[in-house]
Amino acid sequence: MIRRAAVAGSFYPRNQEQLMETIEECFRDADFGPGEIIPNRNSPSKCTILGGVCPHAGYVYSGAATAHTIKAIFEERCPETVIILGTQHTGYYGISVMRAGKWETPLGNISIDNPIAEAILSRSTLIKADNAAFTGSHAREHNIEVQLPFLQYAAQQYKKQLEIVPITLGDMNLNHLEQVAKEIASVIKETKKDIVLIASSDMTHKQPRNYYQPAEDLNDMRERDTAVFDAVTRYDWKNVYENALKTTVCGPQTIVTGMLVCQERGAKSAEVLKYYTSYEKMGGSGPCEYSVGYLSAIFTL
Repeated sequence: MIRRAAVAGSFYPRNQEQLMETIEECFRDADFGPGEIIPNRNSPSKCTILGGVCPHAGYVYSGAATAHTIKAIFEERCPETVIILGTQHTGYYGISVMRAGKWETPLGNISIDNPIAEAILSRSTLIKADNAAFTGSHAREHNIEVQLPFLQYAAQQYKKQLEIVPITLGDMNLNHLEQVAKEIASVIKETKKDIVLIASSDMTHKQPRNYYQPAEDLNDMRERDTAVFDAVTRYDWKNVYENALKTTVCGPQTIVTGMLVCQERGAKSAEVLKYYTSYEKMGGSGPCEYSVGYLSAIFTL
Protein backbone atom coordinates (compact mmCIF):
# COMPACT_ATOMS: atom_id res chain seq x y z
CA MET A 1 0.00 0.00 0.00
CA ILE A 2 1.09 3.55 -0.71
CA ARG A 3 -0.53 5.98 1.67
CA ARG A 4 -0.99 9.17 -0.35
CA ALA A 5 -0.07 12.57 1.05
CA ALA A 6 -3.35 14.04 2.25
CA VAL A 7 -2.42 17.47 3.57
CA ALA A 8 0.37 18.52 1.19
CA GLY A 9 -0.59 21.96 -0.05
CA SER A 10 -2.43 22.84 3.16
CA PHE A 11 -0.47 21.89 6.28
CA TYR A 12 2.80 22.17 4.38
CA PRO A 13 3.84 23.09 0.80
CA ARG A 14 3.23 20.61 -1.99
CA ASN A 15 6.16 21.91 -4.03
CA GLN A 16 9.38 20.13 -3.04
CA GLU A 17 11.59 23.22 -3.17
CA GLN A 18 9.14 25.32 -1.19
CA LEU A 19 8.75 22.53 1.35
CA MET A 20 12.51 22.31 1.91
CA GLU A 21 12.68 26.09 2.31
CA THR A 22 9.79 26.06 4.79
CA ILE A 23 11.40 23.34 6.90
CA GLU A 24 14.73 25.20 6.94
CA GLU A 25 12.91 28.35 8.02
CA CYS A 26 11.47 26.40 10.96
CA PHE A 27 14.97 25.35 12.03
CA ARG A 28 16.46 28.82 11.52
CA ASP A 29 13.69 30.57 13.48
CA ALA A 30 15.59 32.07 16.41
CA ASP A 31 12.46 33.12 18.30
CA PHE A 32 10.38 29.95 18.26
CA GLY A 33 12.66 27.37 16.60
CA PRO A 34 16.18 26.22 17.52
CA GLY A 35 17.81 28.96 15.45
CA GLU A 36 19.96 26.70 13.29
CA ILE A 37 19.73 23.66 11.03
CA ILE A 38 20.93 20.20 12.02
CA PRO A 39 24.73 19.78 11.94
CA ASN A 40 25.83 17.15 9.43
CA ARG A 41 27.76 14.66 11.52
CA ASN A 42 29.87 12.05 9.75
CA SER A 43 29.85 9.59 12.63
CA PRO A 44 27.24 8.98 15.33
CA SER A 45 27.84 10.10 18.87
CA LYS A 46 26.61 8.26 21.91
CA CYS A 47 22.84 7.80 21.63
CA THR A 48 21.01 9.15 24.68
CA ILE A 49 17.71 10.37 23.21
CA LEU A 50 15.19 7.55 22.87
CA GLY A 51 12.19 9.57 21.77
CA GLY A 52 10.28 12.79 22.00
CA VAL A 53 7.11 14.78 21.45
CA CYS A 54 6.33 16.72 18.27
CA PRO A 55 3.22 18.77 17.46
CA HIS A 56 1.31 18.28 14.23
CA ALA A 57 -0.30 21.51 13.06
CA GLY A 58 0.47 23.44 9.91
CA TYR A 59 4.16 24.20 9.63
CA VAL A 60 3.63 27.96 9.88
CA TYR A 61 2.23 27.34 13.37
CA SER A 62 3.97 24.32 14.90
CA GLY A 63 6.92 23.62 12.61
CA ALA A 64 9.36 25.60 14.75
CA ALA A 65 8.49 23.47 17.79
CA THR A 66 8.89 20.27 15.77
CA ALA A 67 12.31 21.48 14.65
CA HIS A 68 13.54 21.46 18.26
CA THR A 69 12.76 17.77 18.78
CA ILE A 70 14.03 16.68 15.37
CA LYS A 71 17.24 18.67 15.74
CA ALA A 72 17.95 17.20 19.20
CA ILE A 73 17.52 13.64 17.95
CA PHE A 74 19.45 14.05 14.73
CA GLU A 75 22.30 15.99 16.32
CA GLU A 76 23.21 12.69 17.95
CA ARG A 77 22.77 10.49 14.88
CA CYS A 78 20.47 9.53 12.05
CA PRO A 79 18.34 6.64 13.37
CA GLU A 80 17.47 3.75 11.10
CA THR A 81 13.78 3.66 12.00
CA VAL A 82 11.32 6.05 13.63
CA ILE A 83 8.21 4.71 15.32
CA ILE A 84 5.52 7.38 15.13
CA LEU A 85 2.71 7.21 17.66
CA GLY A 86 -0.25 9.00 16.16
CA THR A 87 -3.42 10.19 17.81
CA GLN A 88 -6.76 10.44 16.01
CA HIS A 89 -9.04 13.26 14.95
CA THR A 90 -11.32 11.25 12.66
CA GLY A 91 -12.96 8.77 15.02
CA TYR A 92 -10.64 5.77 14.90
CA TYR A 93 -10.67 4.11 18.32
CA GLY A 94 -8.50 1.05 17.83
CA ILE A 95 -4.72 0.60 17.81
CA SER A 96 -3.28 -0.13 14.41
CA VAL A 97 0.11 -0.32 12.73
CA MET A 98 0.74 0.14 9.02
CA ARG A 99 2.66 -3.07 8.46
CA ALA A 100 4.06 -2.62 4.94
CA GLY A 101 4.27 -0.29 1.97
CA LYS A 102 5.23 3.35 1.66
CA TRP A 103 3.99 6.76 2.72
CA GLU A 104 3.99 9.49 0.09
CA THR A 105 5.34 12.99 0.70
CA PRO A 106 6.56 15.71 -1.69
CA LEU A 107 10.12 14.70 -0.71
CA GLY A 108 9.58 11.14 -1.97
CA ASN A 109 8.05 7.97 -0.60
CA ILE A 110 9.21 6.83 2.81
CA SER A 111 9.19 3.07 3.45
CA ILE A 112 7.56 1.18 6.29
CA ASP A 113 9.97 -0.96 8.34
CA ASN A 114 8.11 -4.19 7.71
CA PRO A 115 10.24 -6.47 9.95
CA ILE A 116 9.75 -4.19 12.96
CA ALA A 117 6.04 -3.74 12.23
CA GLU A 118 5.59 -7.51 11.91
CA ALA A 119 7.51 -8.10 15.13
CA ILE A 120 5.23 -5.68 16.97
CA LEU A 121 2.16 -7.39 15.54
CA SER A 122 3.39 -10.83 16.55
CA ARG A 123 4.14 -9.60 20.08
CA SER A 124 0.92 -7.68 20.71
CA THR A 125 -2.65 -8.78 21.30
CA LEU A 126 -3.94 -5.21 21.08
CA ILE A 127 -2.19 -3.77 18.03
CA LYS A 128 -3.77 -4.78 14.74
CA ALA A 129 -2.79 -4.45 11.09
CA ASP A 130 -5.79 -2.40 10.03
CA ASN A 131 -5.20 -0.34 6.91
CA ALA A 132 -8.57 1.30 7.51
CA ALA A 133 -6.83 3.42 10.14
CA PHE A 134 -4.83 5.07 7.36
CA THR A 135 -7.26 5.07 4.43
CA GLY A 136 -10.91 5.65 3.60
CA SER A 137 -12.63 7.90 6.13
CA HIS A 138 -9.31 8.24 7.99
CA ALA A 139 -7.22 9.12 4.93
CA ARG A 140 -7.36 12.82 5.86
CA GLU A 141 -5.82 12.20 9.30
CA HIS A 142 -2.78 14.46 9.33
CA ASN A 143 -0.96 13.95 12.61
CA ILE A 144 1.46 11.24 11.45
CA GLU A 145 1.90 12.59 7.95
CA VAL A 146 3.15 16.03 9.01
CA GLN A 147 6.08 14.44 10.86
CA LEU A 148 7.47 12.79 7.74
CA PRO A 149 8.95 15.68 5.71
CA PHE A 150 10.85 16.82 8.82
CA LEU A 151 12.27 13.32 9.26
CA GLN A 152 13.17 13.07 5.58
CA TYR A 153 14.86 16.46 5.66
CA ALA A 154 16.85 15.50 8.74
CA ALA A 155 17.96 12.19 7.22
CA GLN A 156 19.09 14.00 4.08
CA GLN A 157 21.62 15.91 6.17
CA TYR A 158 23.34 12.54 6.59
CA LYS A 159 22.63 11.52 2.98
CA LYS A 160 20.63 8.61 4.34
CA GLN A 161 17.11 7.28 4.17
CA LEU A 162 15.21 6.07 7.19
CA GLU A 163 12.13 3.93 7.62
CA ILE A 164 9.05 4.43 9.75
CA VAL A 165 6.53 2.41 11.71
CA PRO A 166 3.27 4.40 11.92
CA ILE A 167 0.98 3.40 14.77
CA THR A 168 -2.42 4.98 15.30
CA LEU A 169 -3.45 5.04 18.96
CA GLY A 170 -7.16 5.63 19.21
CA ASP A 171 -7.55 3.63 22.44
CA MET A 172 -7.50 5.77 25.60
CA ASN A 173 -7.54 2.88 28.10
CA LEU A 174 -4.50 3.41 30.29
CA ASN A 175 -4.06 -0.31 31.01
CA HIS A 176 -4.03 -0.97 27.28
CA LEU A 177 -1.46 1.77 26.71
CA GLU A 178 0.82 0.30 29.37
CA GLN A 179 0.60 -3.13 27.74
CA VAL A 180 1.22 -1.77 24.25
CA ALA A 181 4.22 0.23 25.46
CA LYS A 182 5.82 -2.88 26.97
CA GLU A 183 5.23 -4.83 23.77
CA ILE A 184 6.74 -2.13 21.55
CA ALA A 185 9.70 -1.67 23.88
CA SER A 186 10.41 -5.41 23.96
CA VAL A 187 10.64 -5.48 20.16
CA ILE A 188 12.99 -2.49 20.11
CA LYS A 189 15.23 -4.03 22.76
CA GLU A 190 15.56 -7.26 20.81
CA THR A 191 16.56 -5.64 17.52
CA LYS A 192 19.99 -4.33 16.59
CA LYS A 193 18.46 -1.38 14.78
CA ASP A 194 18.75 2.16 16.08
CA ILE A 195 15.12 3.12 16.67
CA VAL A 196 13.67 6.32 18.10
CA LEU A 197 10.07 7.20 18.85
CA ILE A 198 7.99 10.29 18.09
CA ALA A 199 4.75 10.95 19.98
CA SER A 200 2.51 13.21 17.91
CA SER A 201 0.39 15.61 19.94
CA ASP A 202 -0.70 19.23 20.13
CA MET A 203 -1.46 20.77 23.48
CA THR A 204 -4.50 22.74 24.67
CA HIS A 205 -6.91 24.09 22.06
CA LYS A 206 -8.59 27.23 23.35
CA GLN A 207 -11.30 29.51 22.03
CA PRO A 208 -11.29 32.59 24.31
CA ARG A 209 -14.68 33.51 25.68
CA ASN A 210 -13.76 37.18 25.32
CA TYR A 211 -12.56 37.69 21.75
CA TYR A 212 -11.32 41.23 22.38
CA GLN A 213 -9.68 40.64 25.75
CA PRO A 214 -8.36 37.07 25.61
CA ALA A 215 -5.61 37.37 28.23
CA GLU A 216 -7.47 35.50 30.99
CA ASP A 217 -8.35 32.57 28.75
CA LEU A 218 -4.86 32.42 27.24
CA ASN A 219 -3.32 32.40 30.72
CA ASP A 220 -5.65 29.54 31.69
CA MET A 221 -4.52 27.69 28.57
CA ARG A 222 -0.86 28.10 29.48
CA GLU A 223 -1.48 27.00 33.07
CA ARG A 224 -3.21 23.82 31.92
CA ASP A 225 -0.41 23.00 29.49
CA THR A 226 2.25 23.80 32.08
CA ALA A 227 0.71 21.22 34.41
CA VAL A 228 1.09 18.64 31.65
CA PHE A 229 4.65 19.38 30.62
CA ASP A 230 5.83 19.88 34.19
CA ALA A 231 4.73 16.28 34.77
CA VAL A 232 6.63 15.31 31.62
CA THR A 233 9.84 16.80 33.05
CA ARG A 234 9.28 14.83 36.27
CA TYR A 235 8.74 11.72 34.14
CA ASP A 236 5.46 11.24 35.97
CA TRP A 237 3.45 9.66 33.17
CA LYS A 238 0.38 9.05 35.34
CA ASN A 239 0.23 12.74 36.21
CA VAL A 240 0.78 13.62 32.55
CA TYR A 241 -2.27 11.56 31.67
CA GLU A 242 -4.41 12.93 34.50
CA ASN A 243 -3.56 16.54 33.69
CA ALA A 244 -3.91 16.08 29.93
CA LEU A 245 -7.42 14.69 30.35
CA LYS A 246 -8.41 17.90 32.14
CA THR A 247 -7.74 19.91 29.02
CA THR A 248 -7.94 19.54 25.23
CA VAL A 249 -4.50 18.03 24.59
CA CYS A 250 -5.24 15.85 21.57
CA GLY A 251 -2.67 13.13 22.22
CA PRO A 252 -2.57 12.19 25.92
CA GLN A 253 -2.28 8.56 24.84
CA THR A 254 0.63 9.19 22.46
CA ILE A 255 2.67 11.18 24.99
CA VAL A 256 2.09 8.67 27.79
CA THR A 257 2.75 5.63 25.59
CA GLY A 258 5.92 7.27 24.28
CA MET A 259 7.11 7.91 27.81
CA LEU A 260 6.35 4.33 28.81
CA VAL A 261 8.14 2.83 25.80
CA CYS A 262 11.22 4.93 26.51
CA GLN A 263 11.03 4.14 30.24
CA GLU A 264 11.04 0.42 29.43
CA ARG A 265 14.19 1.08 27.39
CA GLY A 266 15.91 2.82 30.28
CA ALA A 267 14.88 6.46 29.97
CA LYS A 268 15.04 8.24 33.29
CA SER A 269 14.51 11.87 32.38
CA ALA A 270 12.71 14.18 30.00
CA GLU A 271 13.42 17.69 28.84
CA VAL A 272 11.01 20.28 27.51
CA LEU A 273 12.79 22.04 24.67
CA LYS A 274 10.09 24.53 23.67
CA TYR A 275 6.51 25.51 24.35
CA TYR A 276 4.53 28.28 22.71
CA THR A 277 1.04 28.98 21.40
CA SER A 278 -0.19 29.67 17.90
CA TYR A 279 -1.40 33.05 19.16
CA GLU A 280 2.15 33.96 20.13
CA LYS A 281 3.66 32.49 16.99
CA MET A 282 1.44 34.56 14.72
CA GLY A 283 2.28 37.76 16.59
CA GLY A 284 -0.85 37.96 18.69
CA SER A 285 -1.25 41.02 20.87
CA GLY A 286 -4.91 41.89 20.56
CA PRO A 287 -8.10 39.93 19.87
CA CYS A 288 -7.89 36.14 19.69
CA GLU A 289 -10.36 33.80 18.05
CA TYR A 290 -8.51 30.55 18.70
CA SER A 291 -5.14 29.36 20.00
CA VAL A 292 -3.31 26.01 20.26
CA GLY A 293 -0.31 25.08 22.36
CA TYR A 294 2.73 23.31 20.89
CA LEU A 295 5.26 21.28 22.84
CA SER A 296 8.69 19.96 21.96
CA ALA A 297 10.19 17.47 24.41
CA ILE A 298 12.68 14.58 24.48
CA PHE A 299 13.01 11.43 26.59
CA THR A 300 16.57 10.53 27.52
CA LEU A 301 18.71 7.95 29.29
